[in-house]
Amino acid sequence: MTTLDFSPAPGAAPLGRMVLAQAGAEVRAMLRNGEQLLLTMIIPVLLLVGFSKAPLLDVAGERVDFVAPGVLALAIMSTAFTGQAIATGFERRYGVLKRLGATPLSRTGLMLAKTAAVLAVEVLQVVVLVAVALGLGWSPRGNPLWAAALILLGTAAFSGLGLLMAGTLRAEATLAGANLVYLVMLGLGGVVLPLSTYPQGIQPVLEFLPLGAFTDGMRSVLADGGGLPWLAVCVLAGWAAVSLTLAARTFRWE
Repeated sequence: MTTLDFSPAPGAAPLGRMVLAQAGAEVRAMLRNGEQLLLTMIIPVLLLVGFSKAPLLDVAGERVDFVAPGVLALAIMSTAFTGQAIATGFERRYGVLKRLGATPLSRTGLMLAKTAAVLAVEVLQVVVLVAVALGLGWSPRGNPLWAAALILLGTAAFSGLGLLMAGTLRAEATLAGANLVYLVMLGLGGVVLPLSTYPQGIQPVLEFLPLGAFTDGMRSVLADGGGLPWLAVCVLAGWAAVSLTLAARTFRWE
């Protein structure tokens, strides 16, 4: 008597395959959302062009050399934190995450998939913003690998913060909180003004905020031609470790 071999065999797919499938769905959802495109692409491009061309900043050298690294950092935050927090918060509200929670995809797998999707969108952001900046006369300096390392650390930090907010607060509170943080960071994160222009009493605080450290690090590499900025690396790595750990432990599917 022969044994029949039924294929495919029942059971969950490997974690890597599940993460890739979910990441693909996340990317498609982000690219179809007009509000997400406004936040992640259009606003950063407008800020880059506006502050590079308008005589609003008094900086040494070309304005675009100063503005471009800060706008790149803001664009990463808008995708990894603001957009992801809002989208995930409303996925919880409408029961999307509850349905995902009934699948073999774990909380860690979901966070990995969302982070992978964010990285894919960020590649598109970087390509567009760098092309626009080069068209405006940007002359980047330094090792691009150091900038890439900062982008990865910044993505991890902001992604963890976004998932932490979306996984614990109501959707409406997440929407308000994420937009508020975006506006505050736009003003205090060194995007269009160097941190040295702020009152000395708050400069150390701003340097240890994730966007403050990110913009300072990106500007140190791309505008000043410096090496790997270890202070920024340590600050972003600390935020990433704490936020991702807390998000993994506290994230609620509904």
